[in-house]
Amino acid sequence: MFVCMCYQVTDKDIKRAVSEHGVGNLRELKQHINLGGNCGKCISMAQELIDNYIVDESLFKDVG
Repeated sequence: MFVCMCYQVTDKDIKRAVSEHGVGNLRELKQHINLGGNCGKCISMAQELIDNYIVDESLFKDVG
């Protein structure tokens, strides 16, 4: 699904940035992906995806 139509950024691009580069917030995401610099409508959805992906990943890590 497209998150940022202005720069053609998908949810998979954001998830990849979180898993491969340890992105945890929008400032870090913007260092790896160009988004949010045009109309800005994608900002809240991008942050929500980052938050959800971090939570989902942490639930499946080995605890012990």
